[in-house]
Amino acid sequence: MNDLSDLAFFSVLVKQGSLAAVARELGVTPPAVTKRLANLEQRLGVRLLNRTTRTMSVTHEGEIYLAEGARILTEIEELERAVSRSRAVPKGLLRINATFGFGRKHIAPAVSDFIEKYPEIEVQLQLSDRPANLIDQAYDIGIRIGEMPDARIIARKIAANRRLLCAAPAYIKRHGMPSVPRDLQKQQCIVLRENDAAYGSWHLHKGKRQESIKVRGALSSNDGETTLAWALAGHGILMRSQWDVAAYLRSGRLVEVLADWSLPPSDIYAVYPERLNLSAKVTAFVDFVSARFASRLSEAGDSW
Repeated sequence: MNDLSDLAFFSVLVKQGSLAAVARELGVTPPAVTKRLANLEQRLGVRLLNRTTRTMSVTHEGEIYLAEGARILTEIEELERAVSRSRAVPKGLLRINATFGFGRKHIAPAVSDFIEKYPEIEVQLQLSDRPANLIDQAYDIGIRIGEMPDARIIARKIAANRRLLCAAPAYIKRHGMPSVPRDLQKQQCIVLRENDAAYGSWHLHKGKRQESIKVRGALSSNDGETTLAWALAGHGILMRSQWDVAAYLRSGRLVEVLADWSLPPSDIYAVYPERLNLSAKVTAFVDFVSARFASRLSEAGDSW
């Protein structure tokens, strides 16, 4: 017998608690089980079990072999599932959750192209103003922006994204271009209220220098598209993700403010409810959007 099957055999043996029970489980005779255990102990050069006619206990060496063997078996099972998924045909219902802005602008078009490539997949794309609970609402994938709040969450980065400060040229002409972060306190800033958290504090850094600025303005909203429309209309300075404002910066309808300063990143992630048993459809979609964003960012010079 090979080493891997011996690991599985010993695990079953300890779980069943007797040679006779293992024989029944495996459909072999008790002498065959005894012989296999003896061969395993001989090969390893240690005793794994202390046995009498009525009792059986695991030795110290057996405990080590069992613990490490269980870990190895789990890793191999995960590897085999991954290999099987790579050969499986992606099909069935795929439920995706994303936020309204990014979902409409980037995920919905990606889904349109995705189902052309994988016609056996049916997609339900649910857009919401806040991230949905994947497990409670039975989503296969969630698309999230920014740092993950829980380090234990299972997430894969699918695209890099920066936050930028920007304003319409007309606004800059009237109020002047800020040269340092504290100049923002004298400006009209458009504030996006998100997740009921404290808002209006913008955190900037440049090398080792860090500045936290409390900004103010006449306009604030919980809707990103609304704040962007106000910025385009010349009402103030806006902090917004690169994916949302890159086209307006290229066209000149917006200009970047304090371009030599950086804001906290806002990278794009695909989030899964569990690592094991990822279906072929989930793997296919995440690989698809990752490649799509990588290609487009490369063509645009790392700009959305």
